[in-house]
Amino acid sequence: MPKFSKALALAGACAALALAGCQKVEDKAFGERVRAYLLAHPEVIEEAVQKLQEKRQAEAAKAAQANLAKFRKQLESDARDYVANPGGSITVVEFFDYRCGYCKLAAPEVVKLIAENPDVRFVFKEFPIFGGESDLAAQLVLSPAAKPRSLEIYKRFMAEKSLDEAAMDRILVELGVDPAAAKAGGSTREVKAQIEDVRGLAQALGIEGTPAFVVGDSLISGADIAALKRAIAEAKAARIKPA
Repeated sequence: MPKFSKALALAGACAALALAGCQKVEDKAFGERVRAYLLAHPEVIEEAVQKLQEKRQAEAAKAAQANLAKFRKQLESDARDYVANPGGSITVVEFFDYRCGYCKLAAPEVVKLIAENPDVRFVFKEFPIFGGESDLAAQLVLSPAAKPRSLEIYKRFMAEKSLDEAAMDRILVELGVDPAAAKAGGSTREVKAQIEDVRGLAQALGIEGTPAFVVGDSLISGADIAALKRAIAEAKAARIKPA
């Protein structure tokens, strides 16, 4: 009997027992019958758990979609964020942490997409989730001294396997940025407030990990570059579709 049929059988058995006219069903006897069925067919529990997970994921996706529209301005038009291809007509937003392994895997593909899609704006949201050196890296890049070199720093920080403070200083020097100036500029109240605002935005959208990408009404969790490319292609197709 297929899993779905077994689930229906269980539901039918429960209904029949519960609705037996004028015949009282003892709770204990009913419970024992249900228990016996589940022990004989444990795959029904697995199916129920899977259905519950799918339901919750669908509900979360629906809530996220509503929030994406609500927070569109903060996502796409915060003047404090670094933006690659600022003249693009389609926007991709990435939430990332320089010390996140999955972000490091995705970074070369992100850089490639930026180069190959000049019509797509890429908004970078500094979202340090590991604390310590992750916070420092975000603060350095958001400093006035480093911000003009944001994309170059993004490439180099992401490519660095062990991104500690010494490595950050070395990379900044190689890119012509004074580490001392970057640290001073990145420790200001304004920069720290920007990072906290991104954390608040991520929380509002239900983003708990990195990387996370937003394209229009699509939220892509993890380094799913194939899904990101599909979302970009769909956004482009929607723009050229006749009214």
